[in-house]
Amino acid sequence: MKASALAPFSVRSYRYQWPADLAASWAFEMEVLILGWFVLVESGSVFLLVVYGSLQFVGAAISPFIGVLGDRWGYKTLFIAMRIVFVLISVVLLVLAAFDLLTPMVVIGLAIVVGVLRPCDITIRFALIGQALPPHQLVGALGISRITVDSARMVGALAGVGIFAAYGMVVAYVMITGLYLICLLLSFGVAGADRQLLAKRTPSSPLQDLRLGFKYVSARPELVGTTGLAFWINVFAYPIGIGLLPYVANNVYQAPQAMLGWLGAAYAFGSLVGSLSISSNRVAMGSGRLMIISAAIWFSLGGVFAFNENSGVGIVILMLMGVAQSLCVTPLVAVMLQSTEPAYRGRVMGIRILAILGLPLGLMLSGPLIEMIGFGGTISLYSLIGLLGALSMTRIWHRELWLTTAPANQFGTR
Repeated sequence: MKASALAPFSVRSYRYQWPADLAASWAFEMEVLILGWFVLVESGSVFLLVVYGSLQFVGAAISPFIGVLGDRWGYKTLFIAMRIVFVLISVVLLVLAAFDLLTPMVVIGLAIVVGVLRPCDITIRFALIGQALPPHQLVGALGISRITVDSARMVGALAGVGIFAAYGMVVAYVMITGLYLICLLLSFGVAGADRQLLAKRTPSSPLQDLRLGFKYVSARPELVGTTGLAFWINVFAYPIGIGLLPYVANNVYQAPQAMLGWLGAAYAFGSLVGSLSISSNRVAMGSGRLMIISAAIWFSLGGVFAFNENSGVGIVILMLMGVAQSLCVTPLVAVMLQSTEPAYRGRVMGIRILAILGLPLGLMLSGPLIEMIGFGGTISLYSLIGLLGALSMTRIWHRELWLTTAPANQFGTR
């Protein structure tokens, strides 16, 4: 019988975590856009803007170690500690803005701390969901959780920028601080650690735990495959919808600044549609197969997008790419959680977030490639490499991820 789309909310911990994550995601998105605009306008330096944007990925490098701490101390403890820091930093920024003491360098300095914690926050979100939800509800719960991020990119961004433009930095930061406070208060309601599980842990150092985490992943083909795919899509797929849209709007479509908003909104809307499809339990396919097929579609759409010069068609393609993204990424995380023993969830999710470092790598490679072979050539090359990598998974990890009898396909979206 088909599970209800709202079934994950029958779990008390999830009822608290989902709105807490929603508030955090809205605050994150509003903050990045507002502070990015502030840095650009106040400094007049595109370089400082790029530095500020790059700092948002810093935490991915230490996310496996954060997973270690979560496995050792309990995910709830770390979850609340990080969100207390978010509240404190937002209060500092609010006070500095109120007294007209905020500068671009102060923003960049605080962005280092926030940039370390944000990817780590995502690591613990996944681990908490894996801890609280039964396996047959994981895909739906992760789909609902992705809605927090997708909605933030649309509504949160528009609301934040609108309030900032109409009322200024101080009022905008009052709203952001309020969202962080709501997030923190709700976070106290998530499920705590299994004390018996923590008590059974063999005493070891954090570095030893980290080594064991990488060894655990490397010994399981399904985890190697999903981690590899996560890195692959960050290098060859995500740059199109995240980092290169300003270039597309200005240089390919030769459109005004408003077109950038439409392109970004189309991608976010498609991602939201994909998340809603996953959460509704209407996609009848095992998680392993779904992530591979969706990745192949995602890369194929990138190849079509590469040589399109019509902005209207581009909006439609980006929307479809957003759908494919959600249908790929959500079951990917579900496979990793389903394949991981409880004692290793934090470390495995940390290694998953480590794959985000592929995104800045893909962006940095795209710059000189666009100069040499053009935008169309670069994106078609990215899409071809990405597609070949996704299709190769059906052979390399045929038994673990592709066969209908594989464990990764036993818990689909129904």
